[in-house]
Amino acid sequence: MKQRKIPLRKCVACHEMMPKKQLIRVVKTPEDEVLIDLTGKKSGRGAYLCGKAACFKLAQKSKALDRALKHSVHPDIYEQLSRDFAAVEEEFLAAQGSVPDE
Repeated sequence: MKQRKIPLRKCVACHEMMPKKQLIRVVKTPEDEVLIDLTGKKSGRGAYLCGKAACFKLAQKSKALDRALKHSVHPDIYEQLSRDFAAVEEEFLAAQGSVPDE
């Protein structure tokens, strides 16, 4: 059988290309909300980050999310995202362990 193509995306912080399922999507919805999308299916402009807290901090410092989302992200939103990112990181890493590589 022919192998399926695995979609690749680039982390906005470290610029590393990885399979889409190994990255966390941050989305700016049409209502101008910025939030984390684990399903990868919410509508809006998305940016991808590695599952590492260091990449999130680098993206915040270099304003990589602002450029990727084409929208200025306020510091209070970064604070909320950092809390969400910490909560989601454990869940994301657990899901990575249960999904075998193809």
